[in-house]
Amino acid sequence: MEGYISNMYQNKKRYALTNGIIPIQNNPILDGTCGMVPQRGRTIYISGGRIVDIADGSQLAAGYEPVNLNGKYVLPGLINMHVHLPASGKPKEKPSDPRKLVKLITANRMMRGIGLKLCEGYAKTELLSGVTTIRTVGGVADFDTVIRDQAAAGKILAPRVVASNMAVSVPGGHMAGSLAYEARTAEEAAAYVEKIAAEKVDLIKLMITGGVMDAEVVGEPGVLRMRPELVKAACDKAHSLGIKVAAHVESTEGVRVALENGVDSIEHGAKPDEGILRLFQEKGAFQISTISPALPYALFDRQISHATYEQQENGKVVFDGIVALARACLANGIPVGLGTDTGCPFITHYDMWRELCYFVKYCGATPAFALHSATLLNARLAGIDHLTGSVEKGKAADLIVCGTNPLEDLTALRSLDMVIKDGWRIDRPRVKKLPQVERELDKFL
Repeated sequence: MEGYISNMYQNKKRYALTNGIIPIQNNPILDGTCGMVPQRGRTIYISGGRIVDIADGSQLAAGYEPVNLNGKYVLPGLINMHVHLPASGKPKEKPSDPRKLVKLITANRMMRGIGLKLCEGYAKTELLSGVTTIRTVGGVADFDTVIRDQAAAGKILAPRVVASNMAVSVPGGHMAGSLAYEARTAEEAAAYVEKIAAEKVDLIKLMITGGVMDAEVVGEPGVLRMRPELVKAACDKAHSLGIKVAAHVESTEGVRVALENGVDSIEHGAKPDEGILRLFQEKGAFQISTISPALPYALFDRQISHATYEQQENGKVVFDGIVALARACLANGIPVGLGTDTGCPFITHYDMWRELCYFVKYCGATPAFALHSATLLNARLAGIDHLTGSVEKGKAADLIVCGTNPLEDLTALRSLDMVIKDGWRIDRPRVKKLPQVERELDKFL
């Protein structure tokens, strides 16, 4: 990794995040727990990529190089639970053909290499923006697991990856033929799950309903595309292999079908009824709230979003549905994780912090709870809370540092002073941003 960023410390380097020897001036630690009360007078000791101790900062332990943060705030790296690596989020006046793009990018070894480099670059952007873990939910071929393994081996600069590779859809279904296989029968659905699992993925993704772009009638996005028997066959096969299942769902009918047939997480969501909330609780399922992709369709002027009237109206339905489900889940003790659906128009790989702001603005969460949701809770839902998600002794040194208190203003996460992943430290990380995206999204903070 040394070739990527010259001012990074090697994992084997021992250093301490501290403010010096005066405890009152040490960095506040926002540890990822629900209360997230700042702790002052503490020093975080890092060695071999791990947090080896969090101790009184009055005197530095021998053998550690001090890194003075001058009173800045330290918190866990963010975790983005809904990422599609192949897309940039750059707005387009006309939609592209994903089938043709995927066919091109997998046509031969050279094009595959270009595609992997593209995804690697987007993963790097996630990291430089403070996202130290991503959970992919539909990608090209086996790109997700390749990048996961390269990042874990220290060969590329990227977050840790919870990887899904290709999803499973149906003919005419969401992302069919591009980021998802097309299953026609229950047997084919199970076979595709087995095929994907053989690539050693961490989760399986199903495309159960349509979305905003493929809705046929105003007011009816999220038409059920995958029949219940296919959902059940896919979930049964995945669970028999010890793999959890996430599902794209954007209608109430779709949520019910997904939960009744074994899906573990509802990605996006729709307005629930009492029966659906009971299913969430009975099945131990959770929602991944993704307000980011719905907002431009629902709230932007169509001259800016380039959405049709039908897409805007259906975008409003999806936006309201995601918010309604998140609010209902929170009120009933059902876990709600956060993700951006990165790759949709206006949804870049550097804007996870905005999803936290939307969670506060539209779902009624506090900044502290939003931070908890985007760190330790997301880690728990992804099954990696033993490894990351909080500032704790023994966990991976996946940390971010910002100059002002995010508990008072979450926009503090917009520009970071430092990102640390597995002990690798990036000082003053910077990413190239799209001015139009920044300008339009800032109107909704």
